[in-house]
Amino acid sequence: MRTGNAAESYIQAGYMASGNSAEVCASRMLRNVKVIEYIQRRNERLDTEIIADLEETKRFWTTIMRDENADIRDRLKASEFIAKTNGAFIEKKEVLGGINNKIEFGFIDPTLDD
Repeated sequence: MRTGNAAESYIQAGYMASGNSAEVCASRMLRNVKVIEYIQRRNERLDTEIIADLEETKRFWTTIMRDENADIRDRLKASEFIAKTNGAFIEKKEVLGGINNKIEFGFIDPTLDD
C-alpha cells in the first residue's frame, strides 16, 4: 500500500521474485480474500485517521465562525458553510419547456433505392 505498486510492494515485503514473476505473484496475492479484507480494513482506518469527516469539518468551521479575531469574511464564509450543510439554503429552479417523449420506429427496406 505504501508504494502504490503491487509488484514493488511484493519485493519490498521480502518475497523473492523479480520482473514479471513479482507482478504475477503480486496479482495472485491481491485476489486472496484475507489480503483483500486487510486492505479494506486498512483503507477504512486511514480514512478515519486522515480524512476529516463532516462532524470534524463543522467543528472547524464553528471555531472560525466564533473566533472574534478572525477576519469577518472568513467568519461569514464559515457560517455559510455550516448553514449549507444544515440545509438552510434550498435552491429552487424552475425549468420551462416541453418534452417530446414520442419515439418513432420505422423500417427502411435496403432493397429499395432512393
